[in-house]
Amino acid sequence: MSLESVRTFFAEKAPDIAIIELDTSTATVALAAEAHGVEPGQIAKTLALRAGERNLLIVARGDARIDNKKIKAAFGGKARMLDAETVLTLTSHPVGGVCPFGLATDLPVYCDISLRAYDEVVPAAGDVHSAVRITPQRMAELTGAEWVDVCQEVAVEACS
Repeated sequence: MSLESVRTFFAEKAPDIAIIELDTSTATVALAAEAHGVEPGQIAKTLALRAGERNLLIVARGDARIDNKKIKAAFGGKARMLDAETVLTLTSHPVGGVCPFGLATDLPVYCDISLRAYDEVVPAAGDVHSAVRITPQRMAELTGAEWVDVCQEVAVEACS
């Protein structure tokens, strides 16, 4: 169902973007980077969090770590990762395949500025064996994402 909701999303909003399906798992940043032949930072990981009373998604570069102080400043409180069952219910995507496309519920999506270090990123596409190649800007536009700065610095150009 999850991969199908992403297929529907792209068919309606961006038919020029192809979903890449692989036989190997891309459930972790390391596996995805190896499978797609990119550096780990180029994998756009989607984190499902609860901040205060809100559930939300943050998409960040694969090698970035969330900065708790920045999260608190951006969202008004501490954030915690959602459990796998809640993630599946809210997004329709299993952990390892979570992406901001084809969501089961209307969740706010935020793209961390760390993604801007790349011309093209590789987020999952609703399954642990699928992904898309997309510019960070287009991903933000298609998902109605807001840009935020919530990651620790990875490199001088990444989160500054």
